Amino acid sequence: MEENNKSKQEYSKMVDMVSPNSSLVMNCIKAFVVGGLICVAGEAMNKSFSNYNFTKDEVSLLVNVVLIGATALLTGLGLFSKLGKFSGAGTFVPITGFANSMVSPAIEFKKEGWVFGMAAKMFTVAGPVIVYGLVTSMVVGFIYFVAEKVM
Repeated sequence: MEENNKSKQEYSKMVDMVSPNSSLVMNCIKAFVVGGLICVAGEAMNKSFSNYNFTKDEVSLLVNVVLIGATALLTGLGLFSKLGKFSGAGTFVPITGFANSMVSPAIEFKKEGWVFGMAAKMFTVAGPVIVYGLVTSMVVGFIYFVAEKVM
């Protein structure tokens, strides 16, 4: 038993030696700045698209489409992962993080082919989110429907 504890301590020391030191404050600042810049870009697009004859819903849709498309493109080019390594959680602004989680597995498995590789793996991360989101929305919709009929 004592030998096992010693090996755990030795392993912890080895991990500490090879693990990069990171500053919590600096990581928070990077995440805040990058996440903020993504949000500022979204708001700039929102204001820009509002100058045209789009409704508020159409403007929201356009901003989301551009953010998702840009994230997918940057992920495909390998640039989004570099931005993620630099900023940490700053790139996990919900819409960009979700788009990245859809594209990354597809790119990783593209060598296995279009159907069994890229298309099948595209939903490995996002699939459960979509499934549970749809099921939850159907349950809530059903409860709402029943509540409206009863009341």
